[in-house]
Amino acid sequence: MSASPPSPVLPPEVTARWQARFRAPRVSLPDWALEAPHRNLYASDVSGVVEQYAWDRTTDVHRQATDRPNGTLIGTLSPDGETIWWFADTDGDEFGVWMVQPFAGGEDRVALPEVGPAYPAGLEIGDSVVAVGRSTDDGSELWLAPVGGTPRVLYRHADPASVDALTYDEDLLVVSHSEHGDPRYPALRVLRTADDSVVAEKWDGEGRGLHALEFAPLAGDRRLLVGHERRGREELLVWDVEADTETEIVLDLPGDVTAGWYPDGSALLVGHDHAARSEVYRYDLATGALEQLETPRGVVRGATARPDGTVELAWSSAELPPVIRRADGPVVLAAPGEEPPAAYPVEDRWVPGPGGDIHALVVRPAGEAPYATAFLVHGGPEAADDDSYRARRAAYVDAGYAVVHVNYRGSTGYGSAWRDALTGRPGPTELEDVAAVYDALVAEGFLDPSRALISGGSWGGFLTLLGLGTQPERWAAGIAEVPVADYLAAYEDEMEGLRAYDRALFGGSPDEVRDVYVRSSPITYVESVRAPVLVVAGANDPRCPIRQIDNYLGELERLGKPHEVYRFDAGHGSLVIEETIRQVELALDFALRHVQP
Repeated sequence: MSASPPSPVLPPEVTARWQARFRAPRVSLPDWALEAPHRNLYASDVSGVVEQYAWDRTTDVHRQATDRPNGTLIGTLSPDGETIWWFADTDGDEFGVWMVQPFAGGEDRVALPEVGPAYPAGLEIGDSVVAVGRSTDDGSELWLAPVGGTPRVLYRHADPASVDALTYDEDLLVVSHSEHGDPRYPALRVLRTADDSVVAEKWDGEGRGLHALEFAPLAGDRRLLVGHERRGREELLVWDVEADTETEIVLDLPGDVTAGWYPDGSALLVGHDHAARSEVYRYDLATGALEQLETPRGVVRGATARPDGTVELAWSSAELPPVIRRADGPVVLAAPGEEPPAAYPVEDRWVPGPGGDIHALVVRPAGEAPYATAFLVHGGPEAADDDSYRARRAAYVDAGYAVVHVNYRGSTGYGSAWRDALTGRPGPTELEDVAAVYDALVAEGFLDPSRALISGGSWGGFLTLLGLGTQPERWAAGIAEVPVADYLAAYEDEMEGLRAYDRALFGGSPDEVRDVYVRSSPITYVESVRAPVLVVAGANDPRCPIRQIDNYLGELERLGKPHEVYRFDAGHGSLVIEETIRQVELALDFALRHVQP
């Protein structure tokens, strides 16, 4: 590890501002019990760690339900609102068991001891039966546990599967599976909970997945809301699983859509995502009328229709922090303390690329172009950067950098073909799009090519390291957080669900298409790396395991390449706010030493 140049110091007021965005408490959209809608569960970091909180709307009493050193991300409620279910892993490794506790408070206990620890693969809770999915290195198991009875395995397969939806009367269960070999495009199977018999099956064939969203919340109702992509983007259909009839919901909207039911089953609450922003609609099933609910320009992270017909949603924009509000305006739930500082607006860019027009978002700092610029590339890869509030993005702008996000091929929100375009060539495909945006911004006079850095986490960390090795002339520094660095070793150590995903993405296992993995692996190009690199790694990460990162760091050390490393005792990221701040602080310090704005 080479000696580091002295770091420029940000003014105290700048440091205080960007840290305040992280420290301001946040809350998630409340989940509510189907039969007791006044009983709610939400996640919040008000304690400094993301935990689960119970909220009784009748009394307006809020209670912290979980308290663990590395936080608790996953929780839900039983339909009667009597029980909180939460997932207990170990220090962020994502491997664990479901726990339960009374809504009013009390002792935690293991919900289903017979099921055993695993990675979670879906949970459906009824009054008389619970269905739970588990994933291990041996594959997938889906269990059915009658209340007061003996849990049993109803499905077992080497390929990924999950528990997806349970009818209101708990007679039928929908599971998704990938017995055909590609977990990106799941098939659906409907099982009768009384005897595990198959009621119906549906699959749209290779390259077209089906996603069970939820059953209509009415007794005796067999209508299942399903996401499909028969016309090249995410759309909707309603499948009566017992009659085996379906009705496609054809909407005149350009982007991807998803939906949930209104509680009376008469309408759908539709979310529409397109070009980095989202909208919310009410779709009347009887008349086909589509009514847009007025929300400010920005991003809706989740929405729910309450029994009284009101719609609640989690909204933010690049400038304005998240808020839990009704669609018609009033704030529903706010964390205590001061609101975080406002951030910066994003500008849209559409750039011609090798696979079509690429959508990018840019943020300008103070001063005149050309700017020192941070390319913050998203993970996933099936995700997208958008016009939502991002404390990390704003921190780089506070420090004087322009920020660029590229929704490269592989991103969601631009149709199935764009999302799937990296199949067989992951890594180089996305980086071609990053390079096209880079070149366009240089030509525009926005970007100073001598002062550009690349950074990302997870898949974004993978692209960062791969970019440093395959595009060394473009980057003055790189910051890779929880990355894939040595793909062959990563495949050996990662969770089985990701191995199955990689086989589909790469066209086989490393034994079958080794050259494809080698071509896409950052360690293949480590000798070409010129820029200093900071690597941030989680000791318990099951997605981007530590051994393959150590392999890459060992090669940097052997070759005398300038690099720094920071390890933290959690998994694929941290739920502890001060730990997150520490990581951003290290990233900014590294950036300012090597790419000065």
